[in-house]
Amino acid sequence: MSKLQALKNFRFPNVFILILVVFISCALLICINFFTIKILSANRAYVNGESHYSKGQKDASRHLITYLFTKNPAQWKLYLEELKVPQGDGIARVTLLKAGDNKIARKGFLTGRNNENDLDDIIWLFENFKNVSFLSKAINEWGQGDQLIFELFVIGQQINAKIKHNILTTEDQKKYLKKISSISDRLTINERNFSNTLGEGTRKIKDLLIITNIFFILVIVCSVCLYYSIMVKRLLVSKKETEVKNENLVIVNRELDRFVYSASHDLRSPITSLKGLIEITALEDDVQQVRNYLQMMHQSLARQDQFISDIIDYSKNKRKQIIMEPVSLKELCNEAILQLMHIENANKIKFTQELLVDNIESDGLRLKIIINNLLSNAIKYADCNKPEMFITIKTYFSEGLNKLEVTDNGIGIHDDYKSKIFDMYFGTNKNKGSGLGLYIVKEAVENIKGDISVFSENNVGSKFIVTIPNSYAV
Repeated sequence: MSKLQALKNFRFPNVFILILVVFISCALLICINFFTIKILSANRAYVNGESHYSKGQKDASRHLITYLFTKNPAQWKLYLEELKVPQGDGIARVTLLKAGDNKIARKGFLTGRNNENDLDDIIWLFENFKNVSFLSKAINEWGQGDQLIFELFVIGQQINAKIKHNILTTEDQKKYLKKISSISDRLTINERNFSNTLGEGTRKIKDLLIITNIFFILVIVCSVCLYYSIMVKRLLVSKKETEVKNENLVIVNRELDRFVYSASHDLRSPITSLKGLIEITALEDDVQQVRNYLQMMHQSLARQDQFISDIIDYSKNKRKQIIMEPVSLKELCNEAILQLMHIENANKIKFTQELLVDNIESDGLRLKIIINNLLSNAIKYADCNKPEMFITIKTYFSEGLNKLEVTDNGIGIHDDYKSKIFDMYFGTNKNKGSGLGLYIVKEAVENIKGDISVFSENNVGSKFIVTIPNSYAV
């Protein structure tokens, strides 16, 4: 019983918390990976857009230089067409900073030759991360590039105006060529800085993503391992509980077989005896002898009554639940003495009570069974050869526990029998008892989480001490 109770009292961590941790970690991991991929996709789109921006600017510069020296109108048209690419991106940048996502910004990105499928990611990254260091720095480089594109546009307008009015000189050509080359060089630096900044941000995001993934994977793996460990331990405990219950069932079945055999024998024995006594009484004419036979019948019936009473106590002790309630030890002792006075020689015994503890909280039924059986045994095994027979009942509080002590000066218990007195159907004298009394006492004491000890000396007397746990005492 103690082994099974220890297993029941063992508490495991709540596995639902571990399952919740795994689900939350997986959900966070999915969300983090989704947004990280979205950021990296947007970064890729920006880098791709920068390449179109750079190519458009360089092609526009090339066509403008060609137009500067050839004055071919086709080159002017090509210049304007290519210049629209960085200009479109510039319009989108300014619009997003001022008004946010709208048709003008999207049209500007499309003019900048960005893929239409990338627009949502590009705008989302801009709106949500424009204040983050790497993107803020890239947008600043972008703005400086737009300013240079505007300068290139102004130079183009000046060149076109002079060509149309036929006032472009060789000195002008050299001057404008130098300005275009200077703008192109500075734009190259801006474009390189823009790409490098986005690349640096991408690497940081990648490193952060790796660390985050490792962290959540470790959390998930640890949670799963702990969950597995707990479930394995629970299975082992469940297996152990089953084994303990099976052991208890084997013991119970063994006791039941023995009980059925002994009960059937002990129930039939008085009946057989009565039948024999009735037959010989019917043949007897001596009144005194008839009275002797009737006395013997009475004793046989008394033994059977005691045996049935023990069986009832055994059944109650086995089946009824423990009910903790206020109990008066004084009332139980007085009631037990009154009920047992019919036993032979009970009226010759001096009963003494020293009750230092009366009201306790325990199971009244079990305490009644314990007291009745201990007193009954003390009366049955009293030593009639002693000039004074006595039974002393004491209750007291010791070491934080209530104690019930029953002492007698009866025939005592032989040393050879002390280890067996609490076994089922063990009795030193079958004529005096059923052999169930002390076995029932032992089980009743265990049911209330108590303890019982015995001190006895043959032909001197016995002392039984019952320890009763209690939440309060009066």
